[in-house]
Amino acid sequence: MTLFKELSTADVRAFLYRAETKLIDIRTIDAYNGWKLQGEARGGHIKSAKSLPFGWADDPDWIFYVHNKQILPEQHLIVYGYDPEATQKIAQLFRENGYRNVAVYHHFKDEWAANPEMSMDFLPRFRQLVPASWVKTIVDRGTPPEFSGNKVVIVHAHYRNRDAYLSGHIPGAIDMDTLALEAPETWNRRSPDELKKALEEHGITADTTVVLYGKYLDPNNDDEFPGKAAGHIGALRCAFIMMYAGVKDVRVLNGGFQSWQDAGYPISKEDVPKIPVNDFGVDIPAHPEYAVDTPEAKEILKSNEAELVCVRSWEEYIGEVSGYNYIEKKGRIPGAVFGNCGSDAYHMENYRNFDHTTREYHEITQQWLEAGLTPDKHLAFYCGTGWRGSEAWFNAWLMGWPRVSVYDGGWFEWSNDPDNPYEIGVPEGGLRVMLKTVKK
Repeated sequence: MTLFKELSTADVRAFLYRAETKLIDIRTIDAYNGWKLQGEARGGHIKSAKSLPFGWADDPDWIFYVHNKQILPEQHLIVYGYDPEATQKIAQLFRENGYRNVAVYHHFKDEWAANPEMSMDFLPRFRQLVPASWVKTIVDRGTPPEFSGNKVVIVHAHYRNRDAYLSGHIPGAIDMDTLALEAPETWNRRSPDELKKALEEHGITADTTVVLYGKYLDPNNDDEFPGKAAGHIGALRCAFIMMYAGVKDVRVLNGGFQSWQDAGYPISKEDVPKIPVNDFGVDIPAHPEYAVDTPEAKEILKSNEAELVCVRSWEEYIGEVSGYNYIEKKGRIPGAVFGNCGSDAYHMENYRNFDHTTREYHEITQQWLEAGLTPDKHLAFYCGTGWRGSEAWFNAWLMGWPRVSVYDGGWFEWSNDPDNPYEIGVPEGGLRVMLKTVKK
């Protein structure tokens, strides 16, 4: 293996803001986001660094992910992480793929993170997007970092698919069908009374720490209920509704059940009983501002200080398909900004990495900014029935954007009213945003 030039902290600081320099953080996305996984003094990453986890190195499409992140052969790369050996291996992999100007930095933990004068960045609400190791500590009855010791309920979310739960889940997790929180007649959140009853039946109060995750099972659009296989999007839908209701500490397992499996942790098939509670504890909804209904969506379309964001596929957006076997009308809401989810109604590739963890937040932010979606605006995300819109909303909320909502009715409700206008085809004047795909 080639031994690459080792840079000092002063060297990295000097190179940091040069246009030709690209810093590569090979730690996990959770460490990049802000979790202190090796006891570092400060969590997060060197400002402007790109996330390229070491665990991706064995994937045959590794170089595709590199190019997709705009990491180019003509740039000066500085690779850093926790482990010098892993850092050297990634530098070598770059060299083997035609990158000639590659150096390594081995003092992130002991010098950079330890010095408050060194610039770092982190996902503002990273604490709500937890690594599998955090959940494992909870399962083992320990006290993980960034946790106040509340009662915890781990929830395996699914849609009409208890088999996904019974075939293997995180030990101690109960299951929750998304139908407990949203009504199939409208696919909107249920009424306050219904939400109160459902949450209490699942043992959840406003002061419970809820850890949500789902299982990805390759959705089949020919299935009567394709959403049965899109469990982790369903988990984000549950997260949105619980937060709307008033659960104060909702955590989402980054990457869902896949991350638990990838970590090699034990899997249970026990049907864990739910232990009901007597009272949710606060009036529902505690956060009505998180949800937007059709009248407010129409006001948003008229406003210069707000945007309606369509988190659907391109084929849905231009009206080639409705996206669902139970939605007849095809098209889009006029004036909505395209926030491409990925390939179809049951995938979120453009908001996730290939291992189902959330995509590097800077990448999502950049695409939104290029589309005119800025933090000072009120942004309402929608899709067909609320799942994908909820996942995009959760990303914006994690980033700390102050005025973000889900347009709960989405295309399903909008298209069912014949008085509502709609469009098909490519919008006149060009497209305002199309997120770059992160998967072939």
